[in-house]
Amino acid sequence: MATAAIGTSSLALGKVFTGRPNETVRMGVIGTGDRGGGLIPFINQIEQLEVAACCDIIPSRLDKALNLVSDKKAQGYKDYRKLLENPELDAILIATPLNTHSKIAIDALDSGKHVYCEKTMAKGFAGIENLVTKATNSKQQFQTGHQYHSSRLYTHIVDLIKNGKVGKIIAFECQWNRNGDWRRPVSEPELERLINWRMYKEFSGGLVAELCSHQIDFVNWVTDSVPEKVLGVGGIDYWKDGRETYDNVHLIYSYPNGVKAKFTCLTSNAMNDYQIKVMGDKGTLLLDYNKAWFFPEGSYKKEKGTVDGVAGATVQWEQGKGIPIEVGHADPSKQALIDFRDSIVNNTEPISNIITGAKAAICVQMGLDAMYTDQIVKWKDIL
Repeated sequence: MATAAIGTSSLALGKVFTGRPNETVRMGVIGTGDRGGGLIPFINQIEQLEVAACCDIIPSRLDKALNLVSDKKAQGYKDYRKLLENPELDAILIATPLNTHSKIAIDALDSGKHVYCEKTMAKGFAGIENLVTKATNSKQQFQTGHQYHSSRLYTHIVDLIKNGKVGKIIAFECQWNRNGDWRRPVSEPELERLINWRMYKEFSGGLVAELCSHQIDFVNWVTDSVPEKVLGVGGIDYWKDGRETYDNVHLIYSYPNGVKAKFTCLTSNAMNDYQIKVMGDKGTLLLDYNKAWFFPEGSYKKEKGTVDGVAGATVQWEQGKGIPIEVGHADPSKQALIDFRDSIVNNTEPISNIITGAKAAICVQMGLDAMYTDQIVKWKDIL
């Protein structure tokens, strides 16, 4: 977590990449907790991408991150503004608490750095709008960290859906269930809000922002649209431990053409863990983290059929799962970082960009407002 006081940078723009082989993108990681620190080993594995600097205001986390860097030569910072002044850095990965995303990203773009900003992209409508204005007027690449947008499995599934695999989409049913208090261990009481920031409304959007946002982004992607309205309920009903963000959330978003998308996130029952169901009049696609299955509507008896356009292929039905969709793919987080590198080197817009990230962030804020105010909240058009 890196939340030092924020200022405005006026540094010169960074170097221009030409797409030539062996051009290395030097990254600074701002926020080296579970997510930021967890991405460093992936960066170590990716050619033409390296961690050259890390920043966190918690010394133990910063030290751990610096030791994760492959050559152990990354520079350490406590103040992210000092990191942004480093002229050797080309790009920034932001993995800080949600309420800091917008301002840190704006400062990074002002300093001439490309930005990979973890989801949810920004907190609150003003934060979203300010960041969209800055990024759309910047020459730097901006990628939002909805990593499933980079998954080659998910990309393939989206193509299947758009080519009619499930027919007319009727509904989405999405869940991300866990059984645990979602807390990080705290060595000293004064670090509680720094480490467990996800539990406090000042810093976080809770389960909606940290988990549901990935699946909301997927529904927006599949439908090429945004929801017209949302209703929802939630509560602090199990973990009576002083948290402010809900320990269970239940949201229904209404999309154009009558499509409804349900999102459920529990922390006291892990049944079926993570899954997305895309339900159409010709069948249902079921996705988990890295696999997918198809359930055709009606009776299913043929041993041979057409699988993803291959006539005569043997169709295997997995008990309780359906017909598996086989696609080779890398870990989505690693693939997202590869895509970010390629966008910088080749000067191409990321597929999980400022606009897709903003749409998901707006949906998150709508869902929070619906639950906290007990009202139906309509789409807020700030893009």
